[in-house]
Order: sequence, then C-alpha cells, then structure tokens
Amino acid sequence: MFILNADEPKELATYLQQIKWLEDQETIVSLSKPGEGNMNCVLRVETATRSFIVKQSKGYVEKYPQVLAPASRVLTEGAFYQKIAQADAVQQIMPKLLGIDVTNNMIALEDLGKANDFTGLYDVKRNLQEEELNQIVGYLNGLHQEFQKTVVDDELANTELRTLNYEHIFEYPFKEENGFNLDLIQDGLRELALPYKKDVELKKNIERLGSLYLSKGKYLLHGDYYPGSWLKMADGIKVIDPEFCFYGLREFDLGVLFAHMYLTQQKESAMTLIKEQYVSFEELNPTILNGFIGTEIMRRLIGLAQLPLKMDLKTKDRLLSFARDLILQ
Repeated sequence: MFILNADEPKELATYLQQIKWLEDQETIVSLSKPGEGNMNCVLRVETATRSFIVKQSKGYVEKYPQVLAPASRVLTEGAFYQKIAQADAVQQIMPKLLGIDVTNNMIALEDLGKANDFTGLYDVKRNLQEEELNQIVGYLNGLHQEFQKTVVDDELANTELRTLNYEHIFEYPFKEENGFNLDLIQDGLRELALPYKKDVELKKNIERLGSLYLSKGKYLLHGDYYPGSWLKMADGIKVIDPEFCFYGLREFDLGVLFAHMYLTQQKESAMTLIKEQYVSFEELNPTILNGFIGTEIMRRLIGLAQLPLKMDLKTKDRLLSFARDLILQ
C-alpha cells in the first residue's frame, strides 16, 4: 500500500502518475498541509500549472495514532462527494471530487485555495454575521432537502466510523475513569466534570440519544457540522470534511450546529435566525434536537475532542449545567 508522506514528493509524483492523477511529465513543485486535520493525512499538491488536495485514511486517527479507526473511511467520504455532485446548490459549496483510489484508501479533491476555517470563533470574541449564518444554514437546507429518502436503506451507512464517533460523543466523556486527565486541559475541569459522570439519569438519556445517532434515517447528513468544517472564502463560505456523513436524523446536524453557537457564545439572535432560516424547522423533534445540542456541548467540554476554547471554568460550569437541562427536558 502506498503511504502518503509530505517528505517524499518524488515517490508521490510517481504514484500519482501511475494512477493518472498527474500527467506523465508533470512534477510536484510543492507539498504542504492545507490545515490542521484530525482524522486523515491531507496534503496540498502543487505542480507548475495547478494544485489539488489528496486525502488518505489509515487504520488509525492521524492526530491520535493510538486511536484505531476504519482504514477505508475516506472511500465513504468519496461516495458522499459523488452523491452531492447531483445537486449544483450543494456541490457549489463543497470541493469537487477528482478521483478515488480504492486500493490505497485515497481521494483527490479540488483545491478551494488557501483559506482559514472558523475555529477562530472559539476565542469567544467574534459574532457571526447574518450573511454568514444564512450561508451556514443554507448548506444544511440544500443537503437535507436535496438528499432525502422515502425508504431507509444502507447507502452511506458509514457504520464503522459512526461506531467510533458514538464512543467519543456518547460514552467516553461520561466514564468516570477514561484515562484522560481533564486538569491537563484546564485546572479544576476534572472536578467540574465529575458530577455529570456520576449522573445516572443524565447518562440514561445520553444512551438513548446515542441509539438514535446509530439508527438509520431518511436525510443525508454532513455528520460533523461545526466551525472546523467551514472555510471562509472570498466568494462565501465553503464546507469540507464530510467524513462522518450518513443518512440519519436531521436533528443531529442541527444539534451540532446549535451546540457550537453556544460554545462560541453567539448572540441569541443567531439561534433565532437559524430556526427561522432552516426549512421545516417546526417538523424537528425538539426533545431529540435539544438532547443532541446538550450532548455535543458536554462532549466538547469534558471529552477527548477538545476545542481551542478561550473560556473560564465559571462559564464552562454554566454551559455544562445548561447542557444537562437540555438533555433532561
């Protein structure tokens, strides 16, 4: 199996020529990381005339090699890109798929250009503008409306990766002893988290929400719709990294979105705008939606998938209490 490596441009060029992603005489001028990816190895390939992105998944998480993950997961992401190419409104907001190499668990994507994602929001100093929020909600409208099924089936089930994600969202953060010392993140966070890890009623509700997450549904979801998946481009916001995609409940994508509005301390007007702009918001199950919002807030505060949050313990305490109330409603 060919292993993607930023330090071996000649070997990569030979491989890319073999699978026809590079012309025979085309050489690599530059290799770089387009961003801080967690799950996969991602490189920007630049030649004399163009650039594109290559992305490879391995049998572990790129950022945390000790965490095992399904090796072929990027092929599901490739299938997602093939699917959304049918809808211009969605495709225009995402990179185009250029190629899939099943043998080496690799895909090639259009390079949208050098851009920042929205993780700067975790400084808790900036409010999203109305036009930005409209674009963020507009993407979900397009995805959920264009790709919905009348009969639930196994397409893009993404079972293995979802099972891993389930553990990190619904189980791991709520274990009393999980080997992760929260005080290394912020002094006092371990003690703050302990009551929630001991809360039997809370954990029962989270377990039910986890079952809903693992169930199949009618709507195609991005699966990880948070500021790290949004790019700020000159022509508007673009969306990347749908590796956790699946057909499921719309409440999950919306729940993650709302959770990160609270985590980045957005104004109440932002929440109102999302509710107004999301098509058929009144059809959503508020109990399930609130449950997913609360669980995402809690797992980001006391789980392994930490954010670069500039937030004091007092604010985290308030958010955890708020999240618990949402889950137990």
